[in-house]
Amino acid sequence: MPVTLSYPGVYVEEVPSGVHTITGVPTSTTAFIGRAARGDVDEATTINSFGDYERNFGGLSLLSPMSYAVKDFYLNGGSQAIIVRVESGAQTARAVLPSATVSPASTNPPGDNLWLDAASPGSWGNNLSVLIDHNTKDKGTSGADPTLFNVTILETDPIKKQVVASEKFLNVSVSTTNPRFVAKVLAQLSSFMRVPKDPNNAAAYLIPSGRPNETLAVASPPVSPPAAAKATAVPASGGDDGNEVGAGQFVGVGMEDSKRGLYALAKADLFNLLCIPPFSFTKDVTIPLVGEAVAYCQRRRAMMIVDPPSGWTTKKTARDQFSDSTQDFVGTRSNYAAIFFPRLRQPNPLHDNQVEDFAPCGAIAGVFSRTDAQRGVWKAPAGLEASLVGVPQLSVSLTDEENGELNPLGLNCLRAFPIFGRVVWGARTMEGADQRASEWKYVPVRRTALYIEESLYRGTKWVVFEPNDEPLWAQIRLNVGAFMHDLFRQNAFQGQTPRAAYFVKCDKETTTQNDIDHGVVNILVGFAPLKPAEFVVLRIQQMAGQIET
Repeated sequence: MPVTLSYPGVYVEEVPSGVHTITGVPTSTTAFIGRAARGDVDEATTINSFGDYERNFGGLSLLSPMSYAVKDFYLNGGSQAIIVRVESGAQTARAVLPSATVSPASTNPPGDNLWLDAASPGSWGNNLSVLIDHNTKDKGTSGADPTLFNVTILETDPIKKQVVASEKFLNVSVSTTNPRFVAKVLAQLSSFMRVPKDPNNAAAYLIPSGRPNETLAVASPPVSPPAAAKATAVPASGGDDGNEVGAGQFVGVGMEDSKRGLYALAKADLFNLLCIPPFSFTKDVTIPLVGEAVAYCQRRRAMMIVDPPSGWTTKKTARDQFSDSTQDFVGTRSNYAAIFFPRLRQPNPLHDNQVEDFAPCGAIAGVFSRTDAQRGVWKAPAGLEASLVGVPQLSVSLTDEENGELNPLGLNCLRAFPIFGRVVWGARTMEGADQRASEWKYVPVRRTALYIEESLYRGTKWVVFEPNDEPLWAQIRLNVGAFMHDLFRQNAFQGQTPRAAYFVKCDKETTTQNDIDHGVVNILVGFAPLKPAEFVVLRIQQMAGQIET
């Protein structure tokens, strides 16, 4: 009762309705893990376009199959992606700026130098240069702050030798007590450079005793009339892209605890699809890594799109190795993964548009995303609508008969048809072989279940610590039932009536007194999934004529 009844009259009280709307989660947020030209390492960075990828990770790179997969993802209708960059032995470029000493020189690094490191490791940092000037806000005044200076950071195109981007930070200081402390300003605002941390004290920065000298070239001795000062940028150097990445940069001892490699995705709230493109254009992802990645997807209620091995250059090789009972060539047979064959043949912009083979995972994820947006997650991302954009050829051309050898094994095919072009022509999980007779045979069934599970998981958290009795159960039935009925209205389930399409149970039958005593409430949700019309049979009969009786 909200107020004390103290006087005769009418009291108005608002009573909660008990409605807690369950919102469906995204279905096609795709995580990519691999090598990139630049960008934060072992961090989960969300992007919404390939332009975002270019700004954050450097765009297409011959060292990065992932960059081409991300491009294909957005070409084919992808929306949101999460990028995790991994590296092996990459070095960070550094600019060394001599400092004017205002106190006794330090004997420790950086001594009387201001060090500015590239924001991430890689040879891209060698394209950076720094300008320093002392034209600060109080220059020429009696109380001028001797620690203030201005920093300009330039990025130069290594081929055209032209400045393509720049940043300028005014009135920064080498004093740790100044609100414009240079290390904090660059860490928060700069996309290019950072002041390095002290390796012996993670909370401190390597800062010189005085501000850096101006990078100005002035005529000496002075001439008349005075010559204009000329800025001379200090280049960064020492950046290196490191070695080819391998499984050790994705999984290993202690990596899950430290959230590195594959497990950096723990820093992302949600992802639905996982793509791990080949380590390089000559080295496939290892079989054990695929197994661990799929196991992680299962824990996160996501699916992995597995690329076919580069050695699958014929239908026979693909069929024999995929069905080999003596050796595992793909790393998993889980219904939380799907594999697509063959690879894509596309022009490579960095090789004068020569046609080369590329892994299909990014393009397939884009088709998944496009289908989800147009038809819903319950629609199989395959068929004539599932066209592959930007794919002029496939590495292996398949006939209907050859397709018929691979499809019953659970190996999804990419096909080329006249008029329609290149399309996705399979929608089975890797548990989709006919002999397995799995209830999770089809990709849309598995993904619909994951969508419902994740949505209900997030949408029923309000239940925790509520009184565990019939009023709570009734609210649960109301809210979960409303969510399921909305899916039914969108034709996500089989059945002409709600009763035939889904059910929600939460009552004394699902939650016993023993469950209540243990603080447990059980919710039982069932649904009749839509399964794709994989085989269309036309029965045609010739009539001999009309017979009258």
